[in-house]
Amino acid sequence: MTRAVKWIIVANVVAFVLRLLVRNLGQGPFDELFGLFPQLITTRWMLWQFVTYMFVHAGPFHILFNMLVLWMFGCDLERYWGPEKFLKYYFLTGIGAGFCSYIIAPRAVTVTVGASGAIFGVLLAYGILFADRIIYMYFLFPIKAKYFVMVMGALEFYAALTSTGSGISNTAHLGGMLVGFLYLKRGAWFWGVREWRDRWKLNRARRKFKIYLKQQEEEKPHSHDDDRPMMIQ
Repeated sequence: MTRAVKWIIVANVVAFVLRLLVRNLGQGPFDELFGLFPQLITTRWMLWQFVTYMFVHAGPFHILFNMLVLWMFGCDLERYWGPEKFLKYYFLTGIGAGFCSYIIAPRAVTVTVGASGAIFGVLLAYGILFADRIIYMYFLFPIKAKYFVMVMGALEFYAALTSTGSGISNTAHLGGMLVGFLYLKRGAWFWGVREWRDRWKLNRARRKFKIYLKQQEEEKPHSHDDDRPMMIQ
């Protein structure tokens, strides 16, 4: 297990145990304080919830599934990127997923918890960077990573359209994938815009140079027979 993935898992487990202890002692609404509660963010500016909600999980199977997927796919990403870039990407997609969920319903009174937004961002990055690796979907069906990500994205999109109060934030899942995609493709877009700008500047310089040559040609004095020098004897 790589270092950053290990500490993310440790932090999630500690937060999960702490949540259980607080709930058993009956000391305050832990989920409303540290989960993503849109109404409280809007009315009380509890902006830390965009980070802390990623470490709050609803139950043992919830945290087990998220940490298992993080371990399966996150370790390769961390080895490829290094821990600093991996952590940056993980928190960026997690915070972005929470923000996407928030802007859809900024006064909602439901609490969103879990690292699933960041986990789906990790899945997307894996599908892009290791596109041809074989993944066994549901541990049975071999499928390339890029197609696996497409299937997962399509399922989440369909679930978001047909959601009937299942308690799963499909918007956050899609938000994590969207933010991850924008982050990973920003370099291609940047260089594409820069190339277009350089090409536009070159064409403008060519036009200016042609206009300059034309002006020089028009201003050049024309020679006439009457202007020829005469010899005086």
